[in-house]
Amino acid sequence: MSRAFVKDGEQEFEEMPDRLISEHPNLVTPEGLAQIEAEVARLNVEFATAQTARDRTAIAVAARELRYWKARQLSAEVVTPPQDSAHIHFGSIVTIERGDGRRQTFRIVGEDEANPLKGTIPYVAPLARALVGKGVGDVVRVGDDQVEVLTVA
Repeated sequence: MSRAFVKDGEQEFEEMPDRLISEHPNLVTPEGLAQIEAEVARLNVEFATAQTARDRTAIAVAARELRYWKARQLSAEVVTPPQDSAHIHFGSIVTIERGDGRRQTFRIVGEDEANPLKGTIPYVAPLARALVGKGVGDVVRVGDDQVEVLTVA
C-alpha cells in the first residue's frame, strides 16, 4: 500500500518513489558486482540504524535505495572481459583521439559503475556503442565528432 504522505508525530514527509531501473541488461564487470554488493551491505547497516533510531524518513530513504540496489544485484550479469585487445568490447580500456586533437582514455563498464570523471563510461553510451567491435586505427563518427581509436587494452 502506497501513501503519499506519512505523519511521524508532528512531522510529515512524502514517501519517495522507487528509483527507475534501466531497460538495458545489467552487465557489470567483476569490480562492478563488488561495488553493488558493498552498496547493499552499507545500506543494510543504514536501514538497521534508521530502524533503531525510529527515524521514519531515514527508513524510507534507506528502504528505497535497498530496493534499487538489491534489484540490481539480482539482475547483474557479470562479464569477464576477454583477453582480446584487438577489438573493443565490454570492459576494454580505450584511448581515442577526437577531431579537435584531444585524447581520452576510458573503460567501458556497466551503467551503475560508470563515472566519466573517473574514466569509466557505460556500455550503453553512444560513444561506447559506436566503438564496440572496432580496433586500433579505426575512425568512427559520434554525433558531430569523429574519433580515432589509438589503443585497446
